[in-house]
Amino acid sequence: MKVVLFHSICTRIIVATLLLILAIVGVVVWTWADDVRDAYYKQTQREARMIATALSNAWTNELVNQNWSQIRLGINLLLQRNRQFLYILVSDARHSNQIVAAVPSDFVDQYFPDIVPAKITEAALGVYNDSRVHKTVMLRNLEFPEGKLQARRGEAILEAASDIRQASGVKVGTLRMGLSLRRVRRAVRRAIYKALVVGCLGLGLGLIGAYILAQHLTKPVRRLQISAAKIAAGDWYHRASIDRADEIGALATSFNQMSIALEATFSRLERTAKSFERFVPDKFLTAIAADGIENIQVGVASTRLITILFADIRGYTSMSEQLTPLETFTLLNDYLACMGKVIEEAGGFIDKYIGDAIMALFEDETSGNALQAALGMQQRLKIFNEKRHIKGLPQINIGIGIHRGEVVMGTIGFASRIESTVIGDAVNVAARVEGLTRTYNCSILVTESVLESLKQPESFVLKLVEQSVKVKGKVEPVGIYELIVTEKL
Repeated sequence: MKVVLFHSICTRIIVATLLLILAIVGVVVWTWADDVRDAYYKQTQREARMIATALSNAWTNELVNQNWSQIRLGINLLLQRNRQFLYILVSDARHSNQIVAAVPSDFVDQYFPDIVPAKITEAALGVYNDSRVHKTVMLRNLEFPEGKLQARRGEAILEAASDIRQASGVKVGTLRMGLSLRRVRRAVRRAIYKALVVGCLGLGLGLIGAYILAQHLTKPVRRLQISAAKIAAGDWYHRASIDRADEIGALATSFNQMSIALEATFSRLERTAKSFERFVPDKFLTAIAADGIENIQVGVASTRLITILFADIRGYTSMSEQLTPLETFTLLNDYLACMGKVIEEAGGFIDKYIGDAIMALFEDETSGNALQAALGMQQRLKIFNEKRHIKGLPQINIGIGIHRGEVVMGTIGFASRIESTVIGDAVNVAARVEGLTRTYNCSILVTESVLESLKQPESFVLKLVEQSVKVKGKVEPVGIYELIVTEKL
């Protein structure tokens, strides 16, 4: 049986667990990285503010005395020792905020450097008795020393600004410095890496747990599936052996209760079907109810070429007048049981009982089985009469007529009362031929169509009775033969 993988409960549990773990890992990684980024960013801000304030205090005298070369020397040493600093700018407020010392040195003598947006420069120059830190982006590539790239255009950085004041509080300049956020980014990457490692471990453990849980849940379900398949195959006595105290155990209990109910129901149906076959032969059902007894409808018909046998008790009416109804009923049952067994053994089946008459059908390609049945019926009747003679009961004689032809097997009636029947001229001919057994004083008469269908006519003793007989109800005459009953069949 083809099973789509994703439709299995085991796969669904594993996939759901995987998605849940991935969602949790994603949230943890994002939260962890955001917390680390925020913590390092705030720490870098504090450090930048403290360093800016310290440097502005340290270079106050040099700026007041316009000892700019000393400031430049200090800036160079600071940037060479600490790669975290990208640039440092010192502007003189007494010269309209002209930059007097800077690294890189190409910013010296500028007023608004093109290293960061102008609004950041304006905010830095507006600092009063304080220090500020702004997050901004580089507007150009920055090299220091020349030829060595320190920062790229568009890279996010922090710029810290602090005013430079004399002891009297007069502002003489502004110190600005850019700090790289690479340390923050590295810390965030490390945090993400650690979170991913923990997440992968959790994912692996979660998948193992999900697989174990899925197997624990799906194994009994698969066993129920196998049990259902066995019951569907006709094993009504099968029961699911699942001993659990959870919902699956309750399901197995309900399943077994259903199995018991199905066993009882189908047992009744089987008995009903077998009983129904006593009223309508199985071979007849094959023709009129190929889709099952429950689907029988009025008007279903099938054309067949078959051999028809009619048997009737001679003098039955006068005999029944001398018997009580119960004796008549017993006689018919004993007689019909005896004849029915012979017909069944010969491969035929009884279509209907018409009072004391029997109408039997034979579907073999030849009429040999019908002839064997007729001979067997006469032989069995002899034994039947011997037993009746011993009991002092009257003996009976029967006449048998056999004809072969095309008939229609089907159902007639209406919705609430349906009856199976065989209709056709061949049926009427067989009944008329049985009636001729009294006229010609023969026990068995067969038509020419029966003789023509025999593969081995020499196996039977047949005697021509009449070459052309006008049968009542039939325009064309038929030839009839007597089937001689011999001692050895």
